[in-house]
Amino acid sequence: MNTTEAISTFVEFFERRGHRAIEGSSLVPPPGDPVLFTTSGMHPLTPYLLGRPHPLGRRLTGVQRCLRTTDLAEVGDRTHLTAFQMLGTWSLGDYDGPQSQQFGLELLCDHFGLRPELLYATAFGGNTEVGPDTTAAETWTSLGLPVELLGAEHNWWSNGPAGPCGPDSEIFVWIGAGPPEGSPGTDERWLELWNHVTLRYERHADGSLAPLSQQSVDTGMGLERLLMVATGASSVFETDALASWLSALPAVWPLRDERDGPAALRVVTDHLRSSVVVIGDGVRPSNTGRGYVLRRLLRRVLTELWRGDPGSPLTLADLPPELVRDTADRFGQVTEPAAVRSVLLVEERRYRQLLTRGQSLLARLYPSGSLTEADYRYLHETHGLPRELVCDVLGRMRAG
Repeated sequence: MNTTEAISTFVEFFERRGHRAIEGSSLVPPPGDPVLFTTSGMHPLTPYLLGRPHPLGRRLTGVQRCLRTTDLAEVGDRTHLTAFQMLGTWSLGDYDGPQSQQFGLELLCDHFGLRPELLYATAFGGNTEVGPDTTAAETWTSLGLPVELLGAEHNWWSNGPAGPCGPDSEIFVWIGAGPPEGSPGTDERWLELWNHVTLRYERHADGSLAPLSQQSVDTGMGLERLLMVATGASSVFETDALASWLSALPAVWPLRDERDGPAALRVVTDHLRSSVVVIGDGVRPSNTGRGYVLRRLLRRVLTELWRGDPGSPLTLADLPPELVRDTADRFGQVTEPAAVRSVLLVEERRYRQLLTRGQSLLARLYPSGSLTEADYRYLHETHGLPRELVCDVLGRMRAG
């Protein structure tokens, strides 16, 4: 199964059950929205989750491009990505959580071939504001899945500091070697796959929680993770969504040697792919907001490529244009490779200059290579040198 087949299988399954397909929106929320990027499929639908009638009805499905920076430290492992596609369904005051759970299990097992014995569910265990979601737990049990009750840090979903929220019930799949062990709360080899959120409340700006007049269901499942488990791939990078990057980049840049290992190739793949998507939605590198996220992504790539050497001959100009076209097409964007290349090269030039200046400054101010937290703050606030760049330069100085 490839990306196109997975999307059509998902969407058509729900269309046969009365859902209307909706178009995905930009990564950049509309003016006035405090969120930097669209992080979930539900975000563009917030007004309808709060009760406004949707022009296509009360049952919806679709694919939304998303970007999350909370997982940046984990990118490079088997399952985390910065930019990804989210398969979603929404019941706007129509069916309830148990019906969504039944749809979900049927689709995964009967249409994507996942084995029930490799699945585990979690449900909200309650807190001081809201009691445990016994309905979700009992539904999973009746469907034959083991279920674990977890706290709000795992099984409560909100659309930000204010807005619709509610208990989250999740489906996990075992990706470890051998038979399943433990539970999602005790063993990291259980991979979070599909979230089913019952939006029963609205969080107000003052932190108070009030029942929603219309209770809805929002679900979200990462397309790349679904492809990974449905095809038996060992990581999301080996699915057709990213495999072309892993095969093309080592021919351009030396990312296969032992020093780099597979993590460096995955990081460069993820961050460049994500940058292409962010640029495609009109963001440009800057020192604040969305532009700073893009700048961080690109400078992490250059850090991996150059290893602190501003004189390195490696350049982002060598990024194959076909990777840009393929990525833009998969994320529903119209992006010219030449436009992306121009943005990359301007940022590359700035970073080379900053790295050269940083080496000179650190050698002059801190010849011992020992810095305090106050030193890091000073370098960042006064000279624009972020901590990761300083650490990389110091490491090169010590090695030299």
